Amino acid sequence: MSAEHKRALATGRAESRAVRVYLEALEAHKPKRGRKRTPEGIKGRLSQIDKLLQDADPLARVHLVQERLNLQNELEAQSEPVDMQSLEQGFVTAAAGYGQRKGISYAAWRAAGVDPKVLRKAGIPRTRG
Repeated sequence: MSAEHKRALATGRAESRAVRVYLEALEAHKPKRGRKRTPEGIKGRLSQIDKLLQDADPLARVHLVQERLNLQNELEAQSEPVDMQSLEQGFVTAAAGYGQRKGISYAAWRAAGVDPKVLRKAGIPRTRG
């Protein structure tokens, strides 16, 4: 494998990583319907679950344990700050080349939740198709 081929592979991996991380962050932080859950509300429900577990039958227990795990993960995710600006900059740098190689259209990026301003910064033209 030539040095040029190795560089091309490394570039592809880096672009893929930047695009994937940005799209995952968009998905994780997309607005949800209804009232937002606060850390205090989650902690309150966790304490309710602990009380309910004491007298729960086996089937209810497994549901409560799963709910507790989900809430703990949600609480953890809320406490981890995400630098969307940095992720967006990585996407802007990588998206045009990645999208061109993979045949990803403007419409596909939009369907994935990428803002038109970000696509413009990335140099991805608005096209039909």
